[in-house]
Amino acid sequence: MRAQVLYQSADGRTPRQQQIMTADYRPAYTAEEALRRLKEGNARFVSGHARFPTAQKEVLADLAQGQQPYATVLGCSDSRVPPELVFDAGFGELFVVRVAGNVLGPSIMGTLQYAGVHLHTPLFVILGHEGCGAVKAAIASKFHRTQQKSRIAVLLENILPALESLDPTLPPEALLSAAVEANVRWTMRKLLESPEGKARAARGEIELVGALYDLDTGRVRFLE
Repeated sequence: MRAQVLYQSADGRTPRQQQIMTADYRPAYTAEEALRRLKEGNARFVSGHARFPTAQKEVLADLAQGQQPYATVLGCSDSRVPPELVFDAGFGELFVVRVAGNVLGPSIMGTLQYAGVHLHTPLFVILGHEGCGAVKAAIASKFHRTQQKSRIAVLLENILPALESLDPTLPPEALLSAAVEANVRWTMRKLLESPEGKARAARGEIELVGALYDLDTGRVRFLE
């Protein structure tokens, strides 16, 4: 049996019936539709026409009964890159996981698993950003033997493998930019190579994309 709540959708479907999660639940959006919404939301954000400065009390009350995010975003903890604002998304629309360097770890994997198994988000996004401090620290550790604090060093262990194929003779800015993208692609690869990732991909149940946020312009570039 499925319970329903009325929800004021951000994409013009107003009102629509929002399904609260049950075992036989199917997402209301395809991965393609979810990706289109992210791109359109970022375009509104960049142009200064964001639509979600506040949330109506009615929307919050409806969301208290259940959530149906259309995408899961694994992003960096950097305060300048809030996914909900970057993609002009309202309450309940994105399931967001944030950690320095947008890296994987047991708790992050568990959270992403929850998003897939219980929330059934059709799209997963790995969102990196230019000038990432965690990636910069990983570059310093690998190429300049910089010593990091113990727990930071543990975090960086998740980034260092992504730097293996990079040319350390690149200019610093170019090296950092290449490393940020390599780190996003490495995280994507690790997800897809996990047993669950392989199984879900084989069943066509997961769409995974990488993206990079530009701090100067606010624009998000989705990786091919």
